[in-house]
Amino acid sequence: MAQADTLVNLIKAASNGDQLTFRKAAESLIVEERSKGHRILADRLTKSMAPSAFSSTRPHVVAPIRPGATMQKDLFHEIQPERGLASLVIAPTIHAQVRELVEEQHRAELLHAYNLKPRHSVLLAGPPGNGKTTLAEALAYELMMPLLVVRYENLIGSYLGETSSRLKNLIEYAKTQRCVLFFDEFDTLGKERGDTHETGEIKRVVSSLLLQLDDLPDHVVVVAASNHPELLDRAVWRRFQLRLELPEPTRAQLTAFIDGIAARCKVNFGFASETLANHLHGTNFSEVEEFCLAVVRRAVLDQKTNDAKAVTKLKLEQWRARLRPVPME
Repeated sequence: MAQADTLVNLIKAASNGDQLTFRKAAESLIVEERSKGHRILADRLTKSMAPSAFSSTRPHVVAPIRPGATMQKDLFHEIQPERGLASLVIAPTIHAQVRELVEEQHRAELLHAYNLKPRHSVLLAGPPGNGKTTLAEALAYELMMPLLVVRYENLIGSYLGETSSRLKNLIEYAKTQRCVLFFDEFDTLGKERGDTHETGEIKRVVSSLLLQLDDLPDHVVVVAASNHPELLDRAVWRRFQLRLELPEPTRAQLTAFIDGIAARCKVNFGFASETLANHLHGTNFSEVEEFCLAVVRRAVLDQKTNDAKAVTKLKLEQWRARLRPVPME
């Protein structure tokens, strides 16, 4: 009921134009949300309270230091997500499934009342450059959670048992808050244990990983991404409740993607988006974005953002002549 009373006080203060009471109630709400581990929401509320809008001289609310933060920070990058699902060009079926998971997390208390748990594990698979990392960020944004990106260069050790120990420390830290824990290139850790070419240490790491995943509470959403899902251990697969494939984009998806870049960058490419999509079809979102941004940069420098047709034509010629990876035999 404490939060309900705070919200009532906020509405009353706003209706009466009482800025001091409004700020006190807002700060109380921010402190309460931080205490619940809702740091992203608390940060957004703090940013929305522009100092110029209030005459109060009260100090800003300072986020408390999380226990163990300095000790484990070298095992991950913490990212504040900035784009949601609406900004992504993904298949409707994928969008719907991710939305369902988000709703389950937001309404977890109702599910708990029926002795049910919200889903909290997602496996993303597909060729590189097609939005796996971006989708993980969008999921964190929708959940209003920080995105913790695992740093393999610090997680994987050279001594016996070192990787498993660090993995346990990472998981223990993640369990202390609501967050999205993101394992990119997940096949680095979750390789098939039956592979005769792998060492015994890797097999022990996989076994440790499985135990750690089983022990995760449902307020920690774990997302794993892999370009080579066929390499993953069979026992790893069943740990993930939601398994999504992100294939190369269709022409229609590329058209929508290019439209979005043109609108965001306020540049007229001089060609219909469908035409550019036809030229670029067969490549991933990442490459198409880089192509479009190359046009945008040149158009800005040439002051031709209103009509960048000549720039786009030049970049298309350069695109066709670009260096390509040599196919593996």
